[in-house]
Amino acid sequence: MLSSSLQLGALTLPNRLLMAPLTRTRASAGHMPNALMAEYYAQRASAGLIITECTMVAPGTSAFGADPGIYDEAQTQAWKQVADAVHAKGGRIFMQIWHAGRAAHPGLNDGAETVSASALAIEGEVHTPTGKQAHVTPRALRAEEIPGLVRAYAEAARRAVAAGFDGVEVHGANGYLIDQFLRDGSNQRDDAYGGSLAHRARFLFEVLEAVCAAIGSQRVGLRLSPLNSYNSMKDSDPLALTAYLAEQLNRFDLAYLHLMRADFFGLQKADVIPVARQHYKGVLVGNMGYDAEEAQRAIEMGQLDAVAFGTGFLANPDLPQRVAAGAAWNAPDPSTFYTPGAKGYTDYPTL
Repeated sequence: MLSSSLQLGALTLPNRLLMAPLTRTRASAGHMPNALMAEYYAQRASAGLIITECTMVAPGTSAFGADPGIYDEAQTQAWKQVADAVHAKGGRIFMQIWHAGRAAHPGLNDGAETVSASALAIEGEVHTPTGKQAHVTPRALRAEEIPGLVRAYAEAARRAVAAGFDGVEVHGANGYLIDQFLRDGSNQRDDAYGGSLAHRARFLFEVLEAVCAAIGSQRVGLRLSPLNSYNSMKDSDPLALTAYLAEQLNRFDLAYLHLMRADFFGLQKADVIPVARQHYKGVLVGNMGYDAEEAQRAIEMGQLDAVAFGTGFLANPDLPQRVAAGAAWNAPDPSTFYTPGAKGYTDYPTL
């Protein structure tokens, strides 16, 4: 089943092993994609679908420093080398589009103001060019500012397709801006964007409507993480949130829903996959901690349609071939996950 084809929106995937989005901080100055990134993604073109690292939809919203952007023409042109390199190897690639919200620090963004759903800071510190600094308390966005943010997502999607990408994944996970609206631990608004599930999801749905209108819903995926506490996130009822979103997402006719099933830190525990499967009628992709055997079982049992592998693809450019052959996997080297250069990026061996 992992090696079987899958219709995903406008694409026919040759297998059901997707490459999950992975921040690697290899972009050049100006948040510019480059030839090294093109080589990295092209090496992994045998994935059923590659989903890129999170890519900024607006300036002044970096959470990592060397993350790429898709908000100006130079970046759009530079991304073409990545899409072209993947397609030349017979691959398929979506760009994950993203606004960091309160995870964007002024020290990484030339002093730009940090914004979020509410004026609540992430706990702990962030790496900046001048060393570790505490996360700042964001300014709560005004309702009249939100349409401009929605347009930024739609324009990023248009640019991604213009650069040759097969589609985009809207990043609604891991404590970034859309997720900051979705979960009640970070959204304490009392207007039309806060309070009830319908109000907290309004920003997400407006983004999806705009992005789907810009490039067609069959080219759009969405990633959610109802349980993940990364970036100081929590929701009082993640199962209810999952059920509501899964049901409502049916009206968008998306290419897929990409669901992170667990919490990086193990603080919040629940089984969100069956809830999503019950309510969502489209292609459901699972992610977090799957090996080939568990992924195969999940697909055979109808729990999922595909599985996204993160560090598995990071360390194994030829992961589908290894799975098909029952071969051992290379172990990832965490010390090189975010360091510059080719080491731990494009030098993992293939079979």
